Amino acid sequence: MAISVVIADDQEMVRTGFRMVLESQPDIEVLADVVDGEAALAAVAEHRPDVLLLDIRMPRLDGLEVTRRLSGSDRPRIVIVTTFDLDEYVHAALHGGASGFLLKDASPAMLVEAVRAAAVGDSLVSPAITVRLLREMAPKAPPAQARRPSEPLTERERDVVRCLARGLTNAEIAGELYVSLSTVKTHLANVQAKLDARNRVEIAAWAWESGLAATTT
Repeated sequence: MAISVVIADDQEMVRTGFRMVLESQPDIEVLADVVDGEAALAAVAEHRPDVLLLDIRMPRLDGLEVTRRLSGSDRPRIVIVTTFDLDEYVHAALHGGASGFLLKDASPAMLVEAVRAAAVGDSLVSPAITVRLLREMAPKAPPAQARRPSEPLTERERDVVRCLARGLTNAEIAGELYVSLSTVKTHLANVQAKLDARNRVEIAAWAWESGLAATTT
């Protein structure tokens, strides 16, 4: 079945461009495009899309507030697509549960990849801000105060998480660690369960918070 998408952005040219890119893909269907946050909430309620593309700065209700209001297990996966890569925006969006954060100058291929990743519970952040973002997401508290996994991570799981914290994709992690893509996905699923994390961005944030990202094998 096609991945269903709603686009929310106050610029008509942006909405039109995103729609053209996404509808060129055989596995993606754009159900609606709307101009502000209130309309985004209404469109989600009406269409129940798999993925919601959200700008941050919009009239009536901004993208961060929309993300907060849609928190819950049955909400669509949210990908923020914005001109502004301010740390406070990225931090608020991803800690609010967004599955991705892209800049509007990202390539069409990356937009498509972000939608597909979000649809399967994965996430994608613009490489231009990934590592900086994750470092900034780490609180100033000592690593000992980071959340504790329900079970200790295996050494291979730790290797995968370190790669993830550097912004590598699953395919890049597989290549670096000389394992299969399915093995990487299995390790990440295990880590996600142990950390009770919503997505890979939370896993990577934990790696910085705990100090694991700064360690070497």
